Amino acid sequence: MVIGLGRFGSSVARSLTRLGHDVMGIDQAAEPVHAWADLLTHAVQADSTNVMALRQLGVADFPHAIVGIGSDLAASLMTIMALTELGIKDIWVKALTTEHGQIATRIGAHHVVYPEADMGERVAHLISGRMMDFIEFDDGFAIAKIHAPERIHNSTLAAAAVREKFGVTVVGLKRANQDFQHATPSTQVLPGDLLIVSGPTHDIQRFAGQGRKGS
Repeated sequence: MVIGLGRFGSSVARSLTRLGHDVMGIDQAAEPVHAWADLLTHAVQADSTNVMALRQLGVADFPHAIVGIGSDLAASLMTIMALTELGIKDIWVKALTTEHGQIATRIGAHHVVYPEADMGERVAHLISGRMMDFIEFDDGFAIAKIHAPERIHNSTLAAAAVREKFGVTVVGLKRANQDFQHATPSTQVLPGDLLIVSGPTHDIQRFAGQGRKGS
């Protein structure tokens, strides 16, 4: 179930539908409901802050709820409280500020996402040129695709001691015109290789910025 069919909510609803899930979309405005009526399992115009209205729609039967309400902080928080009252086990909330996220968590949200902040962080890493793709999780852990640092060129992962020296794990390697391969201690890294690495964000940043072996 997705509440708030703006850019974020509609994107989530679309993706869930493509993955084969039945999705109910709820919005207080008629326009987005009409736009999604033929694309979602159900699209309903309703006041998501009204517990009785949600109960009548059968919202309590859904195991997951995504609250994508954007600028209306009061409506977002009141919707979370309504979902909590209905006993929804897994509530995801879009938050625009840290304060919004903190309050949402205190009143019943199980997961908080900050799409604007997360995208800004991701773009900054990509612009820096050190990372080709980057996903950071709530606890400071990240997964990234990077160019193999020059410092470990022509070395195996065991010889380069990547985990011991930099605190990151090389998960896999992609070489031009070859299939992706899962990394092992004997995997040799060549110039031009792309690495998939995981670990604390600051450690990945440090590893991605490594230059020559002697530097």
